[in-house]
Amino acid sequence: MELQLFNSGKGDQLMSSREIAQMTGKDHRHVLRDCDKLNESYEEMGLPKIGQGSYTLSATGNQQHREMLLTKMQTMDLMTGYKIELRIKVNRRWEQLENSKVQSVSRIDLARMVIEVEEENQRLQIEAKQNEHKVLVTDAVIGSTSSCLIGELAKVLSQNGYTIGQNRLFDWLRDNGYLGKIGERKNIPNQQYIEQGLFEIKKGVRSGKDGVLHQTTTPKVTGKGQVYFVNKFLNQ
Repeated sequence: MELQLFNSGKGDQLMSSREIAQMTGKDHRHVLRDCDKLNESYEEMGLPKIGQGSYTLSATGNQQHREMLLTKMQTMDLMTGYKIELRIKVNRRWEQLENSKVQSVSRIDLARMVIEVEEENQRLQIEAKQNEHKVLVTDAVIGSTSSCLIGELAKVLSQNGYTIGQNRLFDWLRDNGYLGKIGERKNIPNQQYIEQGLFEIKKGVRSGKDGVLHQTTTPKVTGKGQVYFVNKFLNQ
């Protein structure tokens, strides 16, 4: 099937949804569905909608079939949700299309485009590193089913980019209502956070210097709590 690029009445070059389907290996019906969804967004935003055309196939008795005719900007909007390899293919096709026309681009315009592309690349690289770091942090603690001490949580936070010591972490947990502040409740997790599964209390007995046994209460952060606090601190 020989596909061609079209021109709108205004001289804009248009790409057929059939060509997009052919280049991306997608079913044409699915590309039409994506175009219809995009048109709904355009309508809500008051933007020009994708134009519609038709073509015939001898295999269906020369019946007319629907196709969409997209401008370059509409094509880029459509391809945003597709895989990077498919976007590259379509971008290269547009490059061929535009190179077939005699265009004059000033040095200022060219320099501006280069700067914009470089800024976008830098933004994407920074975003990718941030997302990768968050994934690694979550993976590092998500599998933990054992509870840890507050001091151990401070070490986990420090190892993952948020430097904080045990005492400062205790202060933060008290100031933000996770642990009790005064009296017998000092450093004891508040009940609502125990019920949420962030903390648990370990009770034990120790022998004093005089041989008298003393009951001990130790707050511990659950595996769920470790994930919660790591994400909370790193997203601040």
